[in-house]
Amino acid sequence: MARRFSIHSDLAAHPAELWDHAVSPMDVNAELRPLLSMSFPDGVEDITTGWEPGRFRFRSWILLGGVIPVEYDDIAFAEVQPGRSFCETSTLASQSLWTHERVVEALPGGARISDHLTFAARLPLLEPLYGWVFRWVFQWRHHNLRRRYGNLVASAAHRQTIAIKEV
Repeated sequence: MARRFSIHSDLAAHPAELWDHAVSPMDVNAELRPLLSMSFPDGVEDITTGWEPGRFRFRSWILLGGVIPVEYDDIAFAEVQPGRSFCETSTLASQSLWTHERVVEALPGGARISDHLTFAARLPLLEPLYGWVFRWVFQWRHHNLRRRYGNLVASAAHRQTIAIKEV
């Protein structure tokens, strides 16, 4: 059974700045560090450049502490709307289904960045564990986003929202 969760943060940053961040290998790793990092081919500055629907782009190794390989992600995109969103539909070693959609939306005075994840473990008994790990990693990513760009408003209701449901 697939699981899905979404998380978003309202940030004090221009949408174009957040889009550039979302597709930059250096900035993806800034979100993940120091817990994890991802490998990217030399010279890639925008992970969506040259994408074609469903076409394999490159293999990215996910490295614990930036050193120990713990997973791979064969990156492919189903859709890219430059400046607004991408939908990654990749193959992972541990997951029979992996979809990561990232959306950047303009808000008065800033922007919202949202991540929507759908996944299904190759070993279904491990799905609850993977669910916990993936939520934790994306909460960490959004924590780093808020640290870097600042919250759009001080209200806790606008800082971060995470919704978890099975699909």
